[in-house]
Amino acid sequence: MNPYDHIKNEDQEVFSAITGEETREAEGLELIPSENYVSLAVREAMGSVFTNKYSEGYPGKRYYGGQEFTDQVETLAIERAKTLFRADHANVQPLGGAAANIAAYFAWLTPGDTVLGMDLAHGGHLTHGSPVTYMTKLYNFVRYGMKDIDTGEIDYDEMLATAKRERPKIVLAGFSGYPRTLDWKKIADIAKEVDAVAMADVAHIAGLIAGGALENPLDHGFHVMTTTTHKTLRGPRGAMILSKGTVSTPLKAPEKTIENLPTLIDRSVFPGFQGGPHMHQIAAKAIAFKEASTPAFKEYAHQVIKNAQAMAEVFTTGGVRLITGGTDNHLILADVYGSLGISGGEAELLLDRAGMTLNKNSIAGDTRKPFDPSGIRFGTPAMTTRGLNEEDSREIATIMLEVLDKRDDETVKNAKERVRSIALAHPVPESFV
Repeated sequence: MNPYDHIKNEDQEVFSAITGEETREAEGLELIPSENYVSLAVREAMGSVFTNKYSEGYPGKRYYGGQEFTDQVETLAIERAKTLFRADHANVQPLGGAAANIAAYFAWLTPGDTVLGMDLAHGGHLTHGSPVTYMTKLYNFVRYGMKDIDTGEIDYDEMLATAKRERPKIVLAGFSGYPRTLDWKKIADIAKEVDAVAMADVAHIAGLIAGGALENPLDHGFHVMTTTTHKTLRGPRGAMILSKGTVSTPLKAPEKTIENLPTLIDRSVFPGFQGGPHMHQIAAKAIAFKEASTPAFKEYAHQVIKNAQAMAEVFTTGGVRLITGGTDNHLILADVYGSLGISGGEAELLLDRAGMTLNKNSIAGDTRKPFDPSGIRFGTPAMTTRGLNEEDSREIATIMLEVLDKRDDETVKNAKERVRSIALAHPVPESFV
């Protein structure tokens, strides 16, 4: 039976949208660094009977009855996450990455407190202090950034000076558009010097950490680590908060100490910030964590970086300026306006027509508007899931450059045919283990 037969019989309009998306994903190449494909097992869990169940609370301490199997699956997810990331505690209930960050803020901060995070223009995330978010109405965000955008070197001296001057309660490390690695130990030491919580947002690179391709901030003195469970971790859309410290369940809110962070986080997530967890999502997270613990996933994580570096080499050889000069992780940020005279918005649309999906992105010092910036951001998590290697990555990067250089209909048409051929030769696998 087709997995969508019931939808086909009941709602042709939704069925058409689903099958259209299936075709798009099968015949094109997904290059957005925050997107990926999940295994059939993860997809089945997302559509399981767990979607029927309300489970406010935590395993062993729920507000509704009938929790035998929800407790079982959430405990599995918690224990697997703790093992995978060497954490003392894991809260697997946050519904998304922004929700996880906000819950972590609420666990430790009081209104008016200061957070030191990466400047959005230098690669930070909206929830790290962008003025358009509501968090900036509650907390005072100050920023650090790159000393040199051509190498990506972070100005750690300035970060320390800012921390001493502003006395943040949280020093936040993490990014959504930074192609290099951070010195986790140095940032943890800065947090320690000003008596702040060291918090890492590894939403983009969690899978690379789980696979041993990048270092784990929790191994270098960080107290809290938030992450989405999709992107490089290749699980369902959702998030979790990992932490170090002692887990307890007091009747009243505990004192705000580092040791009590796990309990503070649990109380912040529920009942402080959200109600019933999505148990079908948590079941899918448990499966993804198991998949991420396999040798095959470790190979995948390392291949993601190899593929990204191969694409970066082609762009550099082709005369395109890359922000930070290359990549150490899964993503590439290219200044296409400065190098090729095409805006990021135009480049995104043009490459989409050729079957390659990526996103426009502002770059440090960008003089163009955010909705039509100078840069594009692309990466390799999804294409690597399909089994593509460095040679394939170089070919795809070459096709991208041809499209961005010539921009005519014939070039776009030929590129789309070549991309379709590559995509169909590397179908999305149903199982990754």
